[in-house]
Amino acid sequence: RVLGRSPIFGNRPMWAFTMENIKLSDHFTYKKLYRFVLPSVIMMIFTSIYGVVDGYFISNFIGKTEFAAINLVWPFLMILGGMGFMIGTGGAAFVTKTIGEAETEKANRYFSMLIIFTVIFGVILTAIGIAFIRPVSRLLGADENMIDHCVIYGSVILAFTAFFMLQNVFQSFLAAAEKPKLGLYVTILAGVANAALDALFIVVFKWGLVGAALATGIGQVIGGIIPLFYFARKNDSLLKLVKTKIDFKIILKVCGNGSSELLTNLASSIVSMLYNLQLMKFFGEDGVSAYGVLMYVQLVFLAIEIGFSMGSAPIISYNYGAANKTELKSVFKKSIISMSVAGVLLSGLAQLLAVPLAKLFVGSYPALLDLTITAFRSFSFAFIFSGITIYSSGFFTALNNGAVSAILSFARSLVFQSIFVLTFTAEIIWWAAFATEICSFITATIFFIVMRKRYGY
Repeated sequence: RVLGRSPIFGNRPMWAFTMENIKLSDHFTYKKLYRFVLPSVIMMIFTSIYGVVDGYFISNFIGKTEFAAINLVWPFLMILGGMGFMIGTGGAAFVTKTIGEAETEKANRYFSMLIIFTVIFGVILTAIGIAFIRPVSRLLGADENMIDHCVIYGSVILAFTAFFMLQNVFQSFLAAAEKPKLGLYVTILAGVANAALDALFIVVFKWGLVGAALATGIGQVIGGIIPLFYFARKNDSLLKLVKTKIDFKIILKVCGNGSSELLTNLASSIVSMLYNLQLMKFFGEDGVSAYGVLMYVQLVFLAIEIGFSMGSAPIISYNYGAANKTELKSVFKKSIISMSVAGVLLSGLAQLLAVPLAKLFVGSYPALLDLTITAFRSFSFAFIFSGITIYSSGFFTALNNGAVSAILSFARSLVFQSIFVLTFTAEIIWWAAFATEICSFITATIFFIVMRKRYGY
């Protein structure tokens, strides 16, 4: 039992927060806003832990070459699985706006159509991914020592693409349905299952990369299937699966609005490939492994900011649909302040944890450990600005302005990063992320100012 009074959760234990009394139509104080987005934040952290757990077990119980191999192929896997983020974020914004316009039945038909489309699209992407996994691995820079590891791990992960996409879609829709707590529980269950199965398959059964991939895939099945059953049966949320038909006009509109999230995943994957190619040239296999550690840690740190953006998006979409500019302005202001503070705190925390986190993954390799610590200390300054830059794209997606959101994502995830990764030398390449976030912050600020009168935030 946790005693005392929490500023957010009152007299109850902090783990006993409840979402039942928070509606999208409410006025959101800081306390209520944090209570609403917290499940999405924790949900994103657990989702990020999938890759981190795999990386820990592979680097410590399988080998350094295998660890480098999965880091090479992971960007390609995320491009395909990232389609779910596009459908989820774009679809949740569109559906929640429709609810705000008092068109609940229509919102349920749109929601159901998008779930069906996700499954079909996921199966198609599985077939494409498995067919091209070997040539793509070679294109990404895999040598003869790594190529088979890339193919084995990638093929197993790709078999679960439809479930991974469903999980990503439901992360957005559970918040839109005013059920983020359910999303939190499902994600925790999936994350715990992934970690336990990693230990069982890798350490006990000695299944190597196949075991690591199976553990991640089974976790994704849990994350995708449980919400599917929940929405398919009678429930008390804002959304339900109902009879519907495919409307490609709506699907294209949703995908266009959510394209920024797809661009983010696509661009991040391309930039990861560029990083790996440059680091192989500068530092060899150790450079790829060090970058892999940075990406694992970054996943967890940025999950806090991504979770906040995802959790607050339905509030923005609902009030935009309801034409409540007063509440829209209030939530925007609170979110900007929150993301600014979070960025500074995360950067400071990353500096403090640089050594222990590096040791967690590569403590057995002294030269690699030193390189990873140096890289992490430089890289972590990027967290200062990343909160605002991540929120800016999600904010305009929530306003159903996919064009501005896509511009912000494309500039941050691909244009700025590619320029700095390709032009920075070995001595300063780890500062590329910091330079990227500064440029992205300036770009986001310009768009916030230019578009403020149009939306009234």
